[in-house]
Amino acid sequence: MTIQEFHQSQSTEDRKICDLLKSVIDKNLTKAESKIWHRHPVWFLDENPTVGYGKLKDCIRLMFWSGADFDEKDLKPGTGKFKDASIRYTTIDEVNTEDLKRWLDKSRKIQWNYKSIYKNKGRLERLK
Repeated sequence: MTIQEFHQSQSTEDRKICDLLKSVIDKNLTKAESKIWHRHPVWFLDENPTVGYGKLKDCIRLMFWSGADFDEKDLKPGTGKFKDASIRYTTIDEVNTEDLKRWLDKSRKIQWNYKSIYKNKGRLERLK
């Protein structure tokens, strides 16, 4: 599956959200590689997952792998041992592109080493 195919499989409103997210992410993470990973669009910096989104039952969830350290009130930290944080959208009007650009900037500067998590036996290390 491609990212475009993922978008096409969504409802009209969810597709609008996904198209906007992809557009802003692509413009602001120009050095990132994007692909479908675990059935969701994900962007990688130096092979490290950085940002992605997926369909939940009633929304599109945008997730930053290191977002818990962004100090952003609208990003809700995950519940596990990882450093992820996310926001959920049900309409395109909820997407604040200025917030998204700021979060993407932080995603370049604040990263935990997810690509080596297996090699490090589940221990996360902060990348510089």
